Amino acid sequence: MKVPLLDLTGQYASIKAEIDAAIARVVASQRFVLGPVVEACEEAVAAYVGSAHGVGVSSGTDALLVALMAEDIGPGDEVVTTPFSFFATAGAIARVGATPVFVDIDPATFNIDPALIEDRITTRTRAILPVHLFGQMADMAPIMEIARRHGLVVIEDAAQAIGARRDGQTAGSAGHYGCFSFFPTKNLGGYGDGGIVVTDDPARADKLLALRVHGETTRYHHRFVGGNFRLDALQAAVIHAKLPHLDRWTDQRIANASLYRGYLGDLATRHPNALTLPRTVTDRHVFNQFVVRLPDRNRTRLRLEAADIGTAIYYPLPLHLQECFAGLGYGPGDLPNSERAAQEVLALPIFPELTAGQIRHVARTLAPA
Repeated sequence: MKVPLLDLTGQYASIKAEIDAAIARVVASQRFVLGPVVEACEEAVAAYVGSAHGVGVSSGTDALLVALMAEDIGPGDEVVTTPFSFFATAGAIARVGATPVFVDIDPATFNIDPALIEDRITTRTRAILPVHLFGQMADMAPIMEIARRHGLVVIEDAAQAIGARRDGQTAGSAGHYGCFSFFPTKNLGGYGDGGIVVTDDPARADKLLALRVHGETTRYHHRFVGGNFRLDALQAAVIHAKLPHLDRWTDQRIANASLYRGYLGDLATRHPNALTLPRTVTDRHVFNQFVVRLPDRNRTRLRLEAADIGTAIYYPLPLHLQECFAGLGYGPGDLPNSERAAQEVLALPIFPELTAGQIRHVARTLAPA
């Protein structure tokens, strides 16, 4: 039985008429950049997240970048973040000229450990950039309290966590900015690159709107130096058409995760050193990935691939050990929880259209009786 890590063809087939009609309307209008289609998408996504304003941008990476730019964060500034994330998290900090300051993760959730943040704050710290990894929110209450005490801005990297909830808050709505990606593999994915920044602050929203069009406030008058971070109307149309289905797809991901737990839970209980299942400590884990921990990860992955089961490693080398950040002075052993996770994590198929038979096959191959 072949089980891909991700197969989007089934999702498209289920909503083909809606998607094709949405795309056709944009093509017929010949308005491909910004405009009413983008505005409607921005309003809908912001409302879904629980924020007052949404500003569509060209990617999740650019969402992080433009949020940092909106706060005038740059050379000489520091931004506290996690080393266990996709490169864009720290890359955006470096691109504005600021310095990423890495704080180790909670090994149970893979998210930044709030208890370790305050020790890394200096007079140069301007922001905290937590990541809601794999679909589960970081612990935002203590993060926001630390930010309040030190006068810091909080920019949530919620690229993998749209719809996730913790302590009554939704991912992206707890901080000063929430940044999302519409990359096709995300729970709410477009048909190319795209993203959005949400905020409750109207002044911040206005600045984001200007920065995404080269800092332009009125035609050919530039108050800021921005960039070309616009969300295409075609991508906005796809996202807006898919948004009403997101909760149903998320519920199916959660159900798939429950099936995995049913098949693998006994092994994980009897042999906790051989297999660790994802731990849900929040109100709603949306499972952008279903990530297990295996001390013999690489050997197990080869066995699964031999059985035509797709897997992925998120992420094989933590950010503090990347070559481009060597000048920051981190070395092996400095952030042990992140380094151990990089050696042990393996993502299994979790997309909504998986069948119970496919999940059973993955589980039995992973943990043969």
